Amino acid sequence: MKKVIVGMSGGVDSSVCAYLLKIQGYQVEGLFMRNWDSSVNNDINGNPTLNNDICTQEEDYNDAKKVCDKLGIKLHRINFVKEYWDYVFTYFLDELKKGRTPNPDIMCNKYIKFDMFKKEADKLGADYIATGHYARIKDGKLLRSIDQNKDQTYFLSQVSKEQLQNVLFPVGDYIKEDIRKIAKEQDLVVADKKDSTGICFIGERNFKQFLTNYLPNIPGDIVDIDTNKKIGEHIGLMYYTIGQRRGLDIGGNDKRLYVVGKDLDKNILYVSLGDDTKYLLSDEALIEDVNFISDKRPNEATAKFRYRQPDIKIKLEYLDNNEIIVKYDNVKSVTPGQACVFYDGEECLGGGIIKEVRKSGKKLWYL
Repeated sequence: MKKVIVGMSGGVDSSVCAYLLKIQGYQVEGLFMRNWDSSVNNDINGNPTLNNDICTQEEDYNDAKKVCDKLGIKLHRINFVKEYWDYVFTYFLDELKKGRTPNPDIMCNKYIKFDMFKKEADKLGADYIATGHYARIKDGKLLRSIDQNKDQTYFLSQVSKEQLQNVLFPVGDYIKEDIRKIAKEQDLVVADKKDSTGICFIGERNFKQFLTNYLPNIPGDIVDIDTNKKIGEHIGLMYYTIGQRRGLDIGGNDKRLYVVGKDLDKNILYVSLGDDTKYLLSDEALIEDVNFISDKRPNEATAKFRYRQPDIKIKLEYLDNNEIIVKYDNVKSVTPGQACVFYDGEECLGGGIIKEVRKSGKKLWYL
């Protein structure tokens, strides 16, 4: 009997993942990862500060334990707090300092879930590891989930082909409604538990309040990019992303305001009026840190520049330094720091990080 170690998060997806593997005849054990010290934060000088947020991590562990007890499987626990800080959270902070919009979940998959976790599973004698990701693996290819609305291949784009060997994604063959139905039928305590949101493993917190523990909060001017006039004040460039229109706290305009750029040196947040603003449009991006899961190297494919974004037709120009120039028709809000993920139909080919955004071959000065 093959042994599978399932990453148990205390949520419904990983719980049903464990159940499905058990009825398929695997020897199943769970492994809960503790990746964040929820009892304290450190301020920007490295001094510990008490965390007043509601800690859900212990609740998640207790839920995972109840599920494993119900299924009659063993649950292990591992501490990856230092590794998460070194490989994921430090990256997250460094990207914010650069004025970019990082996606820590992608790096958490690359360095924690499919690296550190897999090594720990090996120590436990695993033949396979499994997670509750909505994705599929077939003939060595990473495929989109059956549930297109929940598909999570975007977040797996930096995981290597080697890391995906001996990995199982059983919930990828189901839609979310069926996963909850199975959980209810099996009387799992997490059947109606709300899906987690927020930063990977940090949970649902007041994001602005949380970040002030680690990065200085430097207010500055909000400037209309067309008139070059100050129209308000921002609370810190790190809190804003390209294309954002909510939370600017500027009234008096009939048209909606959008964030279109940042000047880190002058601490200016540039905005533009109107849904049709030209400043959000680009037709080319330079992609760095490219990771291919597939052996394919197409000249044409589709891509997502953000999670849940519809597929966009692209052309790829390969450079010598693990970078790619991606060309496309006018697309809104392509944002440095976010992932660009490549697809060939159902197959996720891999992806990279958006380094530079261009229009007609020229870098957009305000990005």
